[in-house]
Amino acid sequence: MDSINKSFTNVQVLKNVNIELFKGEVHALMGENGAGKSTLMKIMAGIHQPDADSGKTIYKGAEVNWNNPMEARNKGISVIHQEISLSPNLSIGENILMGTKFKKNKFGLVKWNDIFEKADHVLKSIGSTLNPKVNVSTLSVAQQQMVEIARALSLNSEILIMDEPSASLTDKEILKLFGIIDELKQKGVAIVYISHRMDEIFQISNRFTVLRDGEWITTGHISETSPANLVKHMVGRELVDLFTKKSEVTKIRSKEEIPVLELKGISDKNTVRNVSLKIHEGEIVGLAGLVGAGRTELIRTIFGLSELKEGQIILNGEKVNINSPVEAIKLGIAHVPESRKEQGLMANLSVKENILMNRLPTYRKFKLLQKKLMDKEADRYINELGVRAASKEQNIMGLSGGNQQKVVIAKWLSINPKVLLLDEPTRGVDVGAKTEIHKIICNLAERGLAVLMISSELPEVLAVSDRILVMHEGELKADLSKEEATQEKIMYHATGEINQ
Repeated sequence: MDSINKSFTNVQVLKNVNIELFKGEVHALMGENGAGKSTLMKIMAGIHQPDADSGKTIYKGAEVNWNNPMEARNKGISVIHQEISLSPNLSIGENILMGTKFKKNKFGLVKWNDIFEKADHVLKSIGSTLNPKVNVSTLSVAQQQMVEIARALSLNSEILIMDEPSASLTDKEILKLFGIIDELKQKGVAIVYISHRMDEIFQISNRFTVLRDGEWITTGHISETSPANLVKHMVGRELVDLFTKKSEVTKIRSKEEIPVLELKGISDKNTVRNVSLKIHEGEIVGLAGLVGAGRTELIRTIFGLSELKEGQIILNGEKVNINSPVEAIKLGIAHVPESRKEQGLMANLSVKENILMNRLPTYRKFKLLQKKLMDKEADRYINELGVRAASKEQNIMGLSGGNQQKVVIAKWLSINPKVLLLDEPTRGVDVGAKTEIHKIICNLAERGLAVLMISSELPEVLAVSDRILVMHEGELKADLSKEEATQEKIMYHATGEINQ
């Protein structure tokens, strides 16, 4: 693939990107979240088409341009997607052999025994004991991932794209996966391997390519580089002015000072494992990590959206039990979720209604809503947060992404919280809105709120946070002060490569 470009709604996500694959090699595709890795692979597999001004894709010596995924698959290119894409109401066997040709009996009916026998053969080839007749909906995430792998292998592909294939697998299953990869290499299959786990990359890869911000950075042999070098290529950018820095206020905290929020050995027995942390009044704590590290799951557990299995949540020195978001809200904990459209807003309501929905009962008098008071309160938050809307009665979906996010924040400020949990608060907003949201967050901290903020943008984390916590595979791996934290250090801990 030479000089590949790709834009979505006038936003360029790939710019002049190059990659070469050879038979019998594992090619590691590296980069931070959002670097363009998955988009490039979707073009290779025919899911997306490159822009008209792109260079060219050459497959086995001939220039090609896939119109759809079936064209690419029929020519020998398969994908194991990061997001599992199985049909849950069908059997394992049906999922594995879906889209392939099969024999019918003399009445034109499917020979189900043949289907299940072929699926069983593929499953056994990867060391799986799953029953091909079982419905996919009954499987664990790890088991579904193994079915995804089996489906890709059943196609006898010449190029196999693996997008975070080990993210849901146990250590034992990962070893099986590596054994499969070795066998495929011996058969001459070219494998693109996308992973944030440095130990995996150096264990199985032959060559690597690094993307950053949608651009090709470098390609080389894995034996000629190091984890430190790869991290520098992946990060490789300076802090820029768009990230508003929190004012430098050094506060010496006494050992006796009680944190606003304290976690002791928090676990949901699924993703989050034995996490302990403290957040004080007026402090912004950044929560960094890669996709699947458990950051969102940790915040959901604090807010009562996920069940707490072990550990304690302590608020202002007192142990609390939070079994639902309603209980969290009553205790003064607010949660700005990762997806504002799906989890943060009511699409059919106005700006005013979205801002005030968490406190509607307080605006009732004799069972009637006090509309003048509601208008006054809505205007106050719109002015305070700088929400740009035609009027407070405007439908929320008519606002830009940045202004929608301000409304979500306003909704939670209306409960007068003590703790503010932010999950990717600037995702999908323009540069100007990012700066405004950073100012809002910093002002809230200066007013005394304890803030825990997830962000996948390292410059944002470094600029806005007082301290930075780093998660890897559900565990807290580092607690870095603002002074000692760097992009390189965060990435080392986030990838599990902590020996510096």
